[in-house]
Amino acid sequence: MAAQIVKLESRAPVPSSRPGTQAHKGHVVIDRVAVTFGHGANRHTAVEETSLDIAPGEFVCLLGPSGCGKSTLLNCVAGYVAPSRGTVTVDRVPVTKPGPDRGMVFQQYSLFPWKTVLDNVAFGPRVAGKKDGEAIARTFLDMVGLSRFAKRYPGELSGGMQQRVGIARALANYPSVLLMDEPFGALDAQTRVMMQENLLRIWDEFGITVMFVTHDIDEALFLADRVLVMSASPGHIIADLTVPLDRPRQPEIATEDVFIKLKRQCLEKIRAESMRAFDQQNR
Repeated sequence: MAAQIVKLESRAPVPSSRPGTQAHKGHVVIDRVAVTFGHGANRHTAVEETSLDIAPGEFVCLLGPSGCGKSTLLNCVAGYVAPSRGTVTVDRVPVTKPGPDRGMVFQQYSLFPWKTVLDNVAFGPRVAGKKDGEAIARTFLDMVGLSRFAKRYPGELSGGMQQRVGIARALANYPSVLLMDEPFGALDAQTRVMMQENLLRIWDEFGITVMFVTHDIDEALFLADRVLVMSASPGHIIADLTVPLDRPRQPEIATEDVFIKLKRQCLEKIRAESMRAFDQQNR
């Protein structure tokens, strides 16, 4: 059966978790998931049968060539795409639609341009029926260092600041899993490094599970506990690499022998899969 796009609900259930209580939540299990789009001659397999177990509080990066199904797999966990086969569960609950237990941050900033920064972040809690939506929003704006900009509009902010608002908005429902689809891809190099460090600080403070899609090997190794390398389309995981680097991490770890060795492994695998994807496109 072809994958179906799942519609967002107009109201989200009230979340019960709070910062500091996430360590036992956020267990993601992807069990023999495959995703196919289209029918007949237009049938396209985006993700081949893939299984994955992510522990609560773990930071995992998905790495692979363009079009390999990284974002599709992430969207299965988000509940935006239904698997054609297999199941996805979060804390043993099957994922059938989007929900407040999973926050999503996109590469595009995806903010409401007519709402202030404060109202953007407060949107989720308010939809969930929380009377303290503004207080929650102010808490998370403070966490991402944007309290002074609460009354500004997205168009008045830089790209990095808008993405920090996006992260605050994703966290405002107190999710157990944070899903990030190349969130820093459009940022300049200096802002990107700052955002990576800020994300790790929030992750450490919040104790949340993170699935992070990226094309950038250095970014994946700097952020992750594990780096999952995906094959060319149809995508499946071909390597599961543990990143044994101490935390907290500083940009200087990129010069360490372990980092360089892991980067070489990733480069070899990504290059081979990128060449295979290029050959597929020219057939």
